Amino acid sequence: MRRAILYVIGFLLAMSGTYLGLRYVASHGGSGYVIVGIGQWSVETTLLFTTVMLIVTFVILYLVVRLILTAWRLPKILKQRSYEQRSKLSQEALIAGLIESAEGNFENAEKHLIRHAANSGVPLINYLTAARAAQSRGAWEQRDEYLKLAQETMPEAELAIGLTKAELQLSNQQFEEALESLTQLNQIAPSHAAVLKKMHQAYASLSDWEGLSLIIPQLKSNKVMMEAEIKLLETETFSSLIKQKSEARDAVALRNLWLEIPEHIRKTSGIQQLYFAAMIEAGAEVEIEPLVRQALNKEWSETLTVLYGCIHMPDTLDQLTKAEAWLKAHPNDAILLRVLGKLSLRANQLDKAKTYLKASLAAEPSVEAYQLMGDVLMKENDPLGACQFFRNGLLFASNEVVALIEQNPEVDGSEAIGTET
Repeated sequence: MRRAILYVIGFLLAMSGTYLGLRYVASHGGSGYVIVGIGQWSVETTLLFTTVMLIVTFVILYLVVRLILTAWRLPKILKQRSYEQRSKLSQEALIAGLIESAEGNFENAEKHLIRHAANSGVPLINYLTAARAAQSRGAWEQRDEYLKLAQETMPEAELAIGLTKAELQLSNQQFEEALESLTQLNQIAPSHAAVLKKMHQAYASLSDWEGLSLIIPQLKSNKVMMEAEIKLLETETFSSLIKQKSEARDAVALRNLWLEIPEHIRKTSGIQQLYFAAMIEAGAEVEIEPLVRQALNKEWSETLTVLYGCIHMPDTLDQLTKAEAWLKAHPNDAILLRVLGKLSLRANQLDKAKTYLKASLAAEPSVEAYQLMGDVLMKENDPLGACQFFRNGLLFASNEVVALIEQNPEVDGSEAIGTET
């Protein structure tokens, strides 16, 4: 419209100029004439007629040239208009698909999104949104097909497509498939925070603590998680690894794992206790005894004291002597006294065992102390006295169970007995 107005204004200006020019000529000596000669031929006419013919000829030539140019550009114009129409339909379909998906009409959303995806300026959005809609209605094969189409349409968006695929697999509890997808992405972008976060989620969901331990350095160096979260993750991961390795009772594997654990995690009391217990279970008691003693000398722990009593050394008397050194700092510690009684019994020091066990029971009664006292009396050929202590131990255990049930009414008897044991 604007161009047509400009054309009309130009034409009017041209006509006005011509008219003014003719008036000027007429006012200065008549209308004038024009002679045109070609060879032997000559044509004479008035200036007015010549001017009008020139204008008409110009207009005709202009229109012819315009018509030729328009005809030459017509395919391109039609193609552009067709593209604009398809783009408009695609945009409308994308908006309709997003609305349907938000409203939970996932099947209709897929139809809208896929119908004009090929004509969309951003087909990736169409396919990824359609993949989410397909998963929401449980069509996992269709979901993977949409993701494949997205990859074929925009191969340069491999990372975005892969992350969407892994996210959908994780939400669908396809942890192994998600881990496979994320492993491929990690090779493409090894320091990408989103990839590492999802790998952490996949490994944790699969309880693959060994795999998780391998990506912890990446999580730390790329600051994917806060320092406190990393430390908590390290503690959980290496604790679980120690528990897994302890099932095989392989002291060499446990020792190698311990050397791989970061020093600041090895210093954690809970990790130390797990490792010491696992090594004792694996039969590496002689190797671990100095480490347990060193840890107890550094920081007193009831759990480590109990573990020390579980260690069987070739020279039990020497072990007992070393343990008795702790009495100076902890003379009334019921657990230490019980452990000393246990070691004394093992070393066949029965009088000493009775002394320690009686002191332990006086400080804080326990089922184990009653049982050990019964064992001492059995060795002294006093079955009646032994039975009395065994009976007291059973009564004490049952009272503990009753007290536990009263404190936690939701806990049944079997659970309480298991807890006490």
